[in-house]
Amino acid sequence: MTGESILRVRPDEPSFGWRRALLRATGGLVNPGPGAEELRRREVLHRIRRPLVRSHRIAVTSIKGGVGKTTVSTLLGLVMAEHRGDRVIALDANPDAGTLADRLTGESSVTVRELLRDLHRIDSWTEVSRYTSLAGRLQVLASEQDPAAGDAFNRQEYEQICALLDRFFNVIITDSGTGLVHSAMEGTLKLADSVIIVGAPTVDGAGRAAKTLDWMHAHGHGPLAAEAVAVLSCDRTSVEVDLPRIREHFASRCRAVIEIPHDPHLATGGRVHLDRLRPRTRDAAYELAAAMADRFVP
Repeated sequence: MTGESILRVRPDEPSFGWRRALLRATGGLVNPGPGAEELRRREVLHRIRRPLVRSHRIAVTSIKGGVGKTTVSTLLGLVMAEHRGDRVIALDANPDAGTLADRLTGESSVTVRELLRDLHRIDSWTEVSRYTSLAGRLQVLASEQDPAAGDAFNRQEYEQICALLDRFFNVIITDSGTGLVHSAMEGTLKLADSVIIVGAPTVDGAGRAAKTLDWMHAHGHGPLAAEAVAVLSCDRTSVEVDLPRIREHFASRCRAVIEIPHDPHLATGGRVHLDRLRPRTRDAAYELAAAMADRFVP
C-alpha cells in the first residue's frame, strides 16, 4: 500500500475566469474544471519546463538587421528564465554595439570584453555573475559598446565565452549580429544546438530570412537550418504582401513558424516587460519558448 493509493484524488480546479468564479461562489460544490484555454496554457508551460541534462545553445540570427532579432532574444530569454528552474543567460554577440542589455536591464557598463579579459581567473558562479546584469531571473551579458573594438570579438573568443557559460548555465541564448561571414557568427553557428531565423512579412524581410537559410545550407549547416524555428516579426506589414504564402514557405523549410504581432510596448524600443505585452504577443512569446524547448535533451 502506498500513500498515493489511499489518498483521495482531488478534482482538477480552474485557476481563472468564470469557471474559477463559479467554483468559489458555490464553495467548491460546483467544479466545471479547467477550460480548453487553461489546458492549452498548462501544456505550453509543461513544454517550456522540459528538463535538460546538459547546456543548450540557441542562436538567434538573420542576414538582415532591423527585423527584430534582439526583440526575439529578449522575449525568449524572459519567458524561459521566468518559468524554468535552471539558469538561463542571454548573450549579446553583436559586434556593432548591440542593444540586448538596453532592452532587458538598461545596464551595459560591464560587457563581454571585461569577461574575456578576466576569463582565466573565473571559476565560480559568484565570479561569473559579476559580469552580468539581471532582468528578473534572466542573466544578461552585454556586448562591447565601442564599435571600434567590435572586430576584436572573434570566433575563438566566442568559443571561449561559450565554454565558460556551459559550466554555469543550462540555456544560452545568443543574439547574433547581421554579418553571417563575421568570425563570431561562424563560432555561433558551429556551437549552436538550435537556431531561430528572424524575418518579417515584407519583401525584404522574408527574402533575407530565406537567404539566411540558403546560406546555412550552402555552408554546412543544413541539419541546423532544417530544424530551425522561423519567427516573423510583424511590426511592419502590408495588405499587398501575401502573409499566408510567406508562412507556408517557411513552414516547408523550418520546424515551426511563430508570428510576433505588432505590440505598442515593443515598438517603443525601450526595456521589455512581459506583463506589459498584449495577450497575443505574450502568447506568441510563450509558444516560441515552448517550440525551442521541444528540442531539449532530457
